[in-house]
Amino acid sequence: MAETKPTATAAKSSTSVQPKKSSNLVATLAPVLCILGGYFIWRVVLGSAGNFTNPDPDPSHWFWPSHAGPKGTFTKMYEGGIVVPILIGTFLTAVTFSIERLLTVSKATGAGNIAEFIRKVQFHLANKEVDKALAECDKQKGSVGNVMKAGLRKYKEMITNTELATEQKVLNIQKEIEEATALELPMLEKNLVFLSTIASVATLLGLFGTVLGMIRSFSKLGDEGGGEAARELSQGISEALYNTALGIGTSAIAIVMYNVFTTRIDGITYGIDESGFTLTQSFAANYK
Repeated sequence: MAETKPTATAAKSSTSVQPKKSSNLVATLAPVLCILGGYFIWRVVLGSAGNFTNPDPDPSHWFWPSHAGPKGTFTKMYEGGIVVPILIGTFLTAVTFSIERLLTVSKATGAGNIAEFIRKVQFHLANKEVDKALAECDKQKGSVGNVMKAGLRKYKEMITNTELATEQKVLNIQKEIEEATALELPMLEKNLVFLSTIASVATLLGLFGTVLGMIRSFSKLGDEGGGEAARELSQGISEALYNTALGIGTSAIAIVMYNVFTTRIDGITYGIDESGFTLTQSFAANYK
């Protein structure tokens, strides 16, 4: 009796998908550099002695000079306290990751319309012109094109495979698409956590800075008393509210950019899902 060997070709089929090498150097350095940049803007730009009518003459107060009498509107932000440079750094961080995600998502979107690209691939596959479909992927140059290209390579390999049944070939193609998708999606979603975190934390930091400013202002009122203290109180409250304004503004920008990027990523993800469905259905229909 001849020995019947189980078919294991599907498990042994090699994948053309290669892991992408990427470093997250931006995520490591950007927040630190932005906080340092925030301190520089607060201390050197806003806190320059020339911006005040009564600058602090003591050089030992280099980290946080006690300047008084700001000459301009924006200079008053300096008197908002030590939370202000952190808020400025948070704002710079949000801008940095917005630019970084914009470049990455724009590259992942590729050239041209995703729906039109999928229609062209469907047309070529209906005519059994796999090489032309691969050429369309090279033109698209985005995440959808990368996933489609990986699937098409396996698609082309399965056409000449005589050992597997159609169902097994379709599973091989589907597996290739899933592996390619698993490598593409993390690149799209990476660093979005910074924007979502800033959206929540910036407002709280602003309120924290405002509370510290209010405590400082009311302490002066209690120590000094009189009309002069009341004037300083109103001025201190005004300065403290700069923290709230910075926090709310930063949070608003982070929320808007986060929603913009998640919407665009959802569109790319939908295109990837549609491309996988297109390949498996096309193979099942054309190569029974």
